[in-house]
Amino acid sequence: MKSKFVTGLVAGIACSSAAAKELPPDDVKGAELYETGIMMDRVMSLKLEVWEARDALGTYNSSNYPSRSFADGPVACVNGLAEVVPGDADQTFRCSNIDFYDFVSHADLGGPIAQGSSSWGWTSDDGREFVAIGQGEGTAFAEVSSEGKLIYLGRLPQYSTTSRWREIRSYKNYMVIGSEASRHGVQIFDMTKLLDVNPANPVIFSNSEDIYHFNGLPQGSTHNIVINEESQYAVSVGAVPRNTGCRAGLIFIDLTDPANPTSPGCASGDGYVHDAQCVVYRGPDTKYVGTEICYGYNEDTLTIYDVTDKTTTTIISRTTYEGASYTHQGWVLDPEWQQFLILDDEYDEVDQVGPAADGYPVTYIWDISSLENPVQTGYFKGTVKSIDHNQYVHNGRAYQSNYGSGLRIVDLSSIPEDPTGAGVEELGFFDGMYKNVSILN
Repeated sequence: MKSKFVTGLVAGIACSSAAAKELPPDDVKGAELYETGIMMDRVMSLKLEVWEARDALGTYNSSNYPSRSFADGPVACVNGLAEVVPGDADQTFRCSNIDFYDFVSHADLGGPIAQGSSSWGWTSDDGREFVAIGQGEGTAFAEVSSEGKLIYLGRLPQYSTTSRWREIRSYKNYMVIGSEASRHGVQIFDMTKLLDVNPANPVIFSNSEDIYHFNGLPQGSTHNIVINEESQYAVSVGAVPRNTGCRAGLIFIDLTDPANPTSPGCASGDGYVHDAQCVVYRGPDTKYVGTEICYGYNEDTLTIYDVTDKTTTTIISRTTYEGASYTHQGWVLDPEWQQFLILDDEYDEVDQVGPAADGYPVTYIWDISSLENPVQTGYFKGTVKSIDHNQYVHNGRAYQSNYGSGLRIVDLSSIPEDPTGAGVEELGFFDGMYKNVSILN
């Protein structure tokens, strides 16, 4: 789906001007709930419980979600609603400032079990836009036309068993694909293979002939994939088990030669890493300028690593915060000047703790001017009760994907001047679930 802003309206977001709430790690709690994997199991079990109940009711049957594409242009968001089929409540979506362009069901993307997670884009040298779409049984590929239409081109099957969890990131002309499925490893697919595909004849690509593969993970599974394109490596995070070897921390994959990926080492010092952003450091902390840094979102802490030497990494700092339940993901505001980052917690709304006690999703703001002493300067909250999940920052805007409230786009440009979050504003949203039947949309 391609989105477009259609008005200049903005919505206010609740924020905090309270004193900083960063805290030292609670290692007793950490040993009990996080090092054991209890919290991760709790989070995943809650999701599976909801999804399996919906499966039993037929909620995820693709026939309930027919593909919708309109030759006469997008469906405008008007008065908070995009009526894809006028008068049909099941095809009417809550929105603000984002239009509906296209929708293609998992079934029409070749995914028979109609499940999926993760997607990532790639732009060819001549400006064509493509997307890789994670599914339970593999990865689908589509081109996004200049009119905002999704054109299905084919798919790459899963490497081992099916899994609801698949993660995709781009590296140069490649898509790097991991999964929670055991024995899956990491698939490396050359997106230029799509350039000459005829949409009338979608291609089923081969795991034996059309990919490169990394099989150096302990059990073949990974929760997520991280890319540092500038330094030519990928990182597997959350590759269990937690109690041996790399302890499900940062496992580095050298992509200098994508046809022959190798691992120079790992960072096991803080155990399990749920997600991370790895970059060359540019920012106010002169001690670390030019080093390779990973910002780790490690279930109960923001953990910052120096990974310049992949064989001997060091932890720069470990910091938690008021209300920490499951530190999930985050992103720096500006990779060219790494002074601030935002962080979300997947379970604080469920536990109803800290700033999320009222059930509204919280995004925590951190001043990382000192990598050794990061400071939580404030936060901002969503406008709908939901659970925040992933967010990526581009040109001063956060694109947030939330369970229960869809895609939210937030203006962060005020944070360098006012890091309390008081000036943060929501620019628009689109909730892709026509009936917000539970928190896990």
